[in-house]
Amino acid sequence: MSINEEDVLGALRGIEDPDLHRDIVSLGFVQKPEIRDGVVSVRIVLTTPACPVRDQMQADARAALLALPGVREADVTMEANVLQHRSSGQHPVEGVRNIIAVASNKGGVGKSTVSANLAVALATLGARVGLLDADVTGPNIPTMMGVAQGAQMQSERGLTVEERYGVKVCSIGFVLPPGTPVVWRGPMIGTAVRQLLHDIAWGELDYLLIDLPPGTSDASMSLAQEAPISGVVIVSTPQDVALEDAAKAVSMFDKLNVPIFGVIENMSYFACPHCGERTEIFGHGGAKAAAEDLGLEFLGELPLDLATRRAGDDGEPIVHAAPESAQAAAFLDVARQVAARCSVLEYASGA
Repeated sequence: MSINEEDVLGALRGIEDPDLHRDIVSLGFVQKPEIRDGVVSVRIVLTTPACPVRDQMQADARAALLALPGVREADVTMEANVLQHRSSGQHPVEGVRNIIAVASNKGGVGKSTVSANLAVALATLGARVGLLDADVTGPNIPTMMGVAQGAQMQSERGLTVEERYGVKVCSIGFVLPPGTPVVWRGPMIGTAVRQLLHDIAWGELDYLLIDLPPGTSDASMSLAQEAPISGVVIVSTPQDVALEDAAKAVSMFDKLNVPIFGVIENMSYFACPHCGERTEIFGHGGAKAAAEDLGLEFLGELPLDLATRRAGDDGEPIVHAAPESAQAAAFLDVARQVAARCSVLEYASGA
């Protein structure tokens, strides 16, 4: 029995994107199928290479096609085309499709560690990724991404991106001598953030992650005014004081009309590397409960881990240094959730 294009599309209409709650045909993910001698070839183009259900969707599509009478082989290719976030008045960053800010109102919650590992995780999943260190007065990203402080001090080209682990990285720390403090007032910090965004040649990126300084500072406000932010990821630890500060960060971005993707609980627990016993040093589950109270998505929990700290100190994020580790898997899971939220909000806004 021969089949036609409508038969193929009809079979694939039974597959629903779990985040967008529509079938993949009506979403426009399925490209024109090729049918020849019982072999069906289909391209499914998702909105992110980091789709959490990518493999399951591919398997379901293959099974649906093989269930059609006369189909003896089904070739399903998964691709991705990341949506461009639409500006609501701010000046877009050339070549950058989505800007994702990583924020917390409290210092010491591991925000830079999360930023670095999320960037590497998204790159590992196939996205084109940049990482901007917007913590102008306390830049840690150079160390965590393996770029020496002051590495570009003698460069005739001025401040430029460095590529590490598939990520384009930029920080004012590249041009500062080691140990040099940045003693700037608020307007100077805002100017620096604007220049880091718009004067750096980022190239074509699906996601530009921005590691913000703690607090409701000039850097955060300048970012919201200078560029169209797709969304913010709030990082918190489980204890009450961190959650109180996280709520303040949420309130600030709400007032700036910036979407919030959700909350990550960092240092959620410690698992002993010798016996495996789990100790909840800072408590556990507080960020998830806070996310529910605030009406936000809970993006996942990340353990307090010695190897993750060492990897950051050594300049090679754990996602790259130990890709098969449980810690790397946790960051990859969170990265998929962040990418999914980015796609969902774009569709919700009428993309």
